[in-house]
Amino acid sequence: MSIRFDGRVAIVTGAGGGLGRHYALELARRGARVVVNDLGGDRSGQGGSDAAQAVVEEIRAAGGEAMPNGASVTDYAAMEEMVARAREAWGGVHVLINNAGVLRDRTFAKMTPEDFAFVVGVHLIGSAHATKACWDTFREQNYGRVLMTASSSGLFGNFDQANYGAAKLGLVGLARTLHLEGARFGIRVNTIAPVAGTRMTEELFPAEAYAAFAPEKVAPAALFLVSDEAPSNQIIGAGAGVFQASQITLTPGVLLEGEALSPEGVAAQWAAITERAGEIVPDLGAAQALLIGAALQRD
Repeated sequence: MSIRFDGRVAIVTGAGGGLGRHYALELARRGARVVVNDLGGDRSGQGGSDAAQAVVEEIRAAGGEAMPNGASVTDYAAMEEMVARAREAWGGVHVLINNAGVLRDRTFAKMTPEDFAFVVGVHLIGSAHATKACWDTFREQNYGRVLMTASSSGLFGNFDQANYGAAKLGLVGLARTLHLEGARFGIRVNTIAPVAGTRMTEELFPAEAYAAFAPEKVAPAALFLVSDEAPSNQIIGAGAGVFQASQITLTPGVLLEGEALSPEGVAAQWAAITERAGEIVPDLGAAQALLIGAALQRD
């Protein structure tokens, strides 16, 4: 199976470098017209540059079609304008990869409310803005592919990253809801949790590992997840050529009644409550209530 994007228009946010640049270059190489979005700031969100234009020039030099966009994903009106320009130039938008991000790491004790809000604003609210700007187009054309960028910091936690982790797990909830709402319109929504050596992570990797975790070793998963044959509602980890699936599970549960319906009862049954045998992977939020109903019927 050859995965191509001929006739497709793709928007990649945060595409001026790192993962986003590789996504944009590979989409273009496989036939997509690409909107390269990047504010051009540093990894803390400060400053600006012509990073988006530089990637556009790379794509054009290789024979592809691309346009730059220097707007911040935190500006919803600018996201709407970006989508409108793509539609005017190329007739539609079919793929959105939400990749824009910033870091302002420090312990929660030292983190300011402003730094917490800013990181959540770029990652979570920014992804919602870009997706909302595309959503009506996706519904009208009965086709759309959306990729959110989560992180192991959100899925599993990470020291010094309360703001980043909160935003990244929030993106999982957003993706899962949009999967449900978009399904009947041909919209598929997935999440990638990449591990890559980029400007965002350069201090975390020793030099030899930095090369092993090159962004191009993540891109294959990202492109598959926005292709015609993409699944939906998946959380895929990717790094150094290794690809993994993350699942959010729910145990069958234990019914407590009478005197056992107490904090002491929960403590006494803790091992049974957390026993993973028979756990399920819910496909919608109502699964928790349905499993509770099943437990009530059993008893």
